[in-house]
Amino acid sequence: MGHVTGPVDTGMRYGGAGAPSYTAGREASAAGRSTSRGRRSRILRSSVVAAGLLAFMATTSTASAQSAPASSEPALGSTLYLPKPTGSHPVGTTSLYLKDTSRSDPWVPSVKARELMVSLWYPAKSPGRKRAPYMTPKESELLLKSGGITSVPPDALSKTRTNAFTDAGPAGRKRGLPLIVLSPGHSKPRTELTALGEDLASRGYVVATIDHTYENVATTFPDGRVTTCVTCEIDKTPAWWEKLAQGRASDVSFVLDQLIGSNTKWKGARLIDPSRIAMAGHSVGGASAIATMLKDSRVRAGVNMDGTTEVRIPDGGLSRPFLFLGKPATYTPGQGEAAATWERDWKQLNGWKRWLLVTGAEHTSFTDFGVLLDQVGIDVGADISGIRAVDITRGYVAAFFDLHLRRRPQPLLDKPSTRYPEVKHCSVETRTCQ
Repeated sequence: MGHVTGPVDTGMRYGGAGAPSYTAGREASAAGRSTSRGRRSRILRSSVVAAGLLAFMATTSTASAQSAPASSEPALGSTLYLPKPTGSHPVGTTSLYLKDTSRSDPWVPSVKARELMVSLWYPAKSPGRKRAPYMTPKESELLLKSGGITSVPPDALSKTRTNAFTDAGPAGRKRGLPLIVLSPGHSKPRTELTALGEDLASRGYVVATIDHTYENVATTFPDGRVTTCVTCEIDKTPAWWEKLAQGRASDVSFVLDQLIGSNTKWKGARLIDPSRIAMAGHSVGGASAIATMLKDSRVRAGVNMDGTTEVRIPDGGLSRPFLFLGKPATYTPGQGEAAATWERDWKQLNGWKRWLLVTGAEHTSFTDFGVLLDQVGIDVGADISGIRAVDITRGYVAAFFDLHLRRRPQPLLDKPSTRYPEVKHCSVETRTCQ
C-alpha cells in the first residue's frame, strides 16, 4: 500500500490547507489580491499550518511575521492540555476501525476499500482510570516534522492532557442520545476537534469524529500502519475541493451505517437515537456538512465553522437547520469570494439559519490548536485567546444542537449576547453584523 509511513520529507512545508509549499506560497502572496483564485483557495481551508502547531510555517502572513522565525521556535515548557468540558457527565472515548468494501479509496485507487479511523466520545457512567491519549507519538512526530519544527520534542503533542477516559462504560437509555458527526479541516487530524467533542459528550451527546484517510498528515491504524497525506500533494481547484467534500459526505454516510445500522460496530450503539443526528466541521469539514446533508437525509442539522463551500445547494433548496460560524476577516457579508459562497448558500437554505462571526478569531480559533498554540507561546494573529475561542465555539455549537435535536429554546441564537460580545449576528439582506 502506498503512502504508508516512511521518512517524512521535512522540506515539504504544509500550509493551513495542507497544500505543498508552492501552493501555500501562492496562497499567502494572494492575500493582497482579493479577487485572485489563490486567495480563494487560501480562504477556503486556510490559515495556520497543518495540525495547528505548524503555524510556524505560514511565514508570509502578518501574524507569522510577528512570530519568532523557525530557527528560534519556542520550546515546550510544560505539558499541553485541553480545557475541561462544561457538561455534567464524565466522558468516555474509544476508537473504531471501519472498512468500506463497497468502494475503492478515492485518493489511492489501488486500495480497494476505504479505511477510516473514528474517535467516539460519549457520556460515561463514571470516570475511568486512564485518560485517553491525544494522538500517538508517531503522529506527533510526523506533524511536527512536516512543519520543520525541531525545537519542540517530537512526542509533545501526544502528551497533551485530555479529559476523556479510554473505554469507560457508556451511560444513557436506549435510543436516548443524539449523535453528532465532526469532520476536521484538510490535512488536519480528527484530534483537532477533541475539545468540542469532549464538551458535547459531557452534555449528553455521542460524538463521532472522522479521520478522512490520505487527507491528513498522519492516520494510525490498529495494525500499526500510518498513512500520510496524499491530497496534500495535489494542486487545488474549486472542482477538486468539491470532489473532496463529496468524498467526505460518503465517509459520513458510511460511518452512520456502521453506528446505527443492523450490524453496529460499537457496543454502545443502542443508546444512539437514529432520528437525532447532526454534523459539524471545521474548514472543509464544515463545508462538507452541506454536501453531507444533501446526500444523507439522516443528518438533520449542520454547522459550518469557517469553511468556504463549493458544493452547491440545488434550486429546490435545503430546509434543514444550518449554522454558519466564522471569522469576520473572511466571512463578513458582501466582502470577498469566500463570503459570497455563504451568501449563495444562504439564499438556498429554506429552514432555520444563522450567520455568526467571532470578532478577533483566526482560522485555528475554532479548533484545539488555538488553545495549544497559546500554551506554546505562538502568536497566530488572533485577538482573542484560544481558551475564549473554545468557550464561544462550544457554547454556540451546543446551543444549536440543543435547539434542533432536543427542542430546547436557545435565546443565545436569537440576538447578540452580553456573555459573548465578540459574537456578531449578521444580516445578509443588509450586509451588516451586530
